[in-house]
Amino acid sequence: MADRDRARDILTRLRTSGVQISVDDFGTGYSSLSYLRDLPIDELKLDRSFILPIDDARTAALVASTIDLAHSLGLRMVAEGVETNLAYKQLTRLGCDQAQGYYMSRPVPAAELNHWLSNRHPAPTHTNTLQPAPADAPAREHTTEGAG
Repeated sequence: MADRDRARDILTRLRTSGVQISVDDFGTGYSSLSYLRDLPIDELKLDRSFILPIDDARTAALVASTIDLAHSLGLRMVAEGVETNLAYKQLTRLGCDQAQGYYMSRPVPAAELNHWLSNRHPAPTHTNTLQPAPADAPAREHTTEGAG
C-alpha cells in the first residue's frame, strides 16, 4: 500500500474483471478507514481478535459499529474466528453477513470438500441471515479460521 494510486488501479482492474475484493483482518495492523474511502472493495473481514471477547460490552459495541459501517457503504461483513455458539448468536443479532471459524468447521482438505459439503449440518437458523463464509475462503494455519 506504499503506492495507493497503483493499488487502486490494480484493484479496480481486478474488480472490473469479476474478482471481488476483501480486506482481511480489518480493524488490526495496517487496515485503515481510508481503504474504505479510496479502494474498490466488496467485503470486510473483521479480525478474530474482536470475536473472541464478543461478550465484552466495549468489544460488542465496536463489532456492531463496524458491521453498521460496512453495511452503510454497501459492503459485506465477515467475522473471522467464530468458535462458539455464543459468538455466532451475537454476530447474528448484530447483523453480520457471514462467519468463518471452527464453530462451522475445522479446515477441510480440498480433496474432502465435496464430502464435507454433502454431509455438513448447517448452523442453526436465526431471524438474521448470517451464513458461513464460502468454503473457498482462505484459512491460515496459525489462526482458528476454517473453511466454512
